Amino acid sequence: MNVRKLVTIVEEIYREGGREVIPVARVAVVAAVIDNPWARQGFVEDLGPGIEANASQLGELLAPLVVQALGAAPEAYGKGAVVGLDGEVEHGSALIHTLKFGDHFRKAANATTLLPAVEKRGPAGVSFDVPMKHITDATIRSHHQTVEVRVPDAPHPGEIVIALAAAAQGRPQQRLASLTTEQ
Repeated sequence: MNVRKLVTIVEEIYREGGREVIPVARVAVVAAVIDNPWARQGFVEDLGPGIEANASQLGELLAPLVVQALGAAPEAYGKGAVVGLDGEVEHGSALIHTLKFGDHFRKAANATTLLPAVEKRGPAGVSFDVPMKHITDATIRSHHQTVEVRVPDAPHPGEIVIALAAAAQGRPQQRLASLTTEQ
């Protein structure tokens, strides 16, 4: 795994809907810009060796960093991958849609649910929205939220941006009824 850089984003929301947010809503993202292990190779049938060589290391690197940046116990979490133009969306999916990657974040967040995800291909500076859901119950609506991520100089054509996002709470000022009220 060749990491070009790490980017950490911390967002704190003090006011929403014209009202103070108490406590302040906090969201953190840590993104790694890495070389795409499959770029410029043509169609690679077996992505397994690249997954084995990179996915667990990425999860092990990013999971503690995003929890540390959040500065609180995560209540919501998500993941994302943006593949540079010399790669395939499947390359990002291969790295983030494996327990070798995700279990590091589940353990760091004391989570049990599947990690919601986004994958896309794009040029350097493309933005992407990482979806997040509650760490133990994906039906808790208050924690369904997204955070926008953009790394101005990434991904280069032969790179992938891999990001983890965590929130210390649900959406600020959330007031939707629980899902069970509609069942």
